[in-house]
Amino acid sequence: MASTSPAGDKVQQAVQLAADHVGATVAQLERRIVARFGERGLTKAARDLGRLVDLVQTEASESRARLRRMTLAGRATSIAIIAATVFALVVGLRAAVTNGLARAVDWVPLVESTINDLVFAAIAVVFLWAMPERLERRALLRLLHRLRSLAHVIDMHQLSKDPEQVMPTYVPTEQSVVHGLDADQLHHYLGYCSEMLSLTAKAAALCAEHSSDGVVLETISTIEVLTTDLSHKIWQKISLLPRA
Repeated sequence: MASTSPAGDKVQQAVQLAADHVGATVAQLERRIVARFGERGLTKAARDLGRLVDLVQTEASESRARLRRMTLAGRATSIAIIAATVFALVVGLRAAVTNGLARAVDWVPLVESTINDLVFAAIAVVFLWAMPERLERRALLRLLHRLRSLAHVIDMHQLSKDPEQVMPTYVPTEQSVVHGLDADQLHHYLGYCSEMLSLTAKAAALCAEHSSDGVVLETISTIEVLTTDLSHKIWQKISLLPRA
C-alpha cells in the first residue's frame, strides 16, 4: 500500500505540471498577440482561454476533495439505509411470528411491505452511490461547454479574414467586410487563431485527467474534432496567402 502512494503522487504531479504548461503557453500566446495587434477581440479570446485553463486547474483540485467528501457521505448514508431496512424487516417478521399469522393470506401485506421496503432502499442506495460521479460530471461538462463556445468565438474572429482581400486583383463590394490587414499580418493573425484552437483542445483534454466518465470523454473528443476541423479551415486560408 505504501508503494502505490508515491506513484499516485507522481502521476498527480505530472498532471499538474501539464496543466501549468498549457496555462503558460496560453499566456505566452496572449503576449504575442498583444505585441503584434494590441488590444483586439482575439486578445480578449486568448485572455478568456487563459482564465478557463486556470479554472480547469482549480476545479480539478477542488473536485478531488469534494468527490472524496461526497463519496464518504454517500457510503455512510447507504449503510445507514441498509441497516435501517434490515432492522425494520427483522422487527416486522418478529411481530408477524408473535401475532401468529397462520394463514397464507395473512402474510400477503407483510410480503408486499417487505418488497416495497427493499425496492425503495435499493433505489436510494444506487442513487447515493452514483450521485458524486454525476455531480462531478456536471461540473466538468459545464467547463467543456464553455471551451466549446470559446472555440466557436475564435472561429468567428477569423471568419471575416478573407485572404482574397490581400490579392492585387481583389475588387470589394459595398457589403465587403474589410479587415485592414496586409498579407504578413493576416498570416500571423490566422496562425494565432489556429494555435488558440489547438490550446482549447488541450485545455479540454486536461479534464480527461480527472475523470473517466464516458460522457465527459465523449465531449472532450467532440471538442478535439471541432477544433481540428476549424484549424484545417484556417490553414486553407493561410495556403491562399501570397508568398513574400
